[in-house]
Amino acid sequence: MRIILFSMRIILSLVGIVGSFFMLKYREQVGDMFGEAEWMRKVGGVYNVVIFASAFVFIWSIAELTGTTSFFFGWFLNLLPGLGSAPEPAV
Repeated sequence: MRIILFSMRIILSLVGIVGSFFMLKYREQVGDMFGEAEWMRKVGGVYNVVIFASAFVFIWSIAELTGTTSFFFGWFLNLLPGLGSAPEPAV
């Protein structure tokens, strides 16, 4: 079972790397698919949001491949409910 989970993590990381490349290459089509919201204009438009998202996916995929996800994104996982570590019980 551990082999399957390990190989799935590698495969999904490689898919993330390839997917982030294609998000950059076809950012106009991806941006047109999402449309532009008001908050996107403040960060440079929908195409810049696609660039930021593809960079985030690329870095996350590299971190998963190298096993450093908790080091780089531990703070982010603690922000999302259910993904962070449980608080220590008071003694």
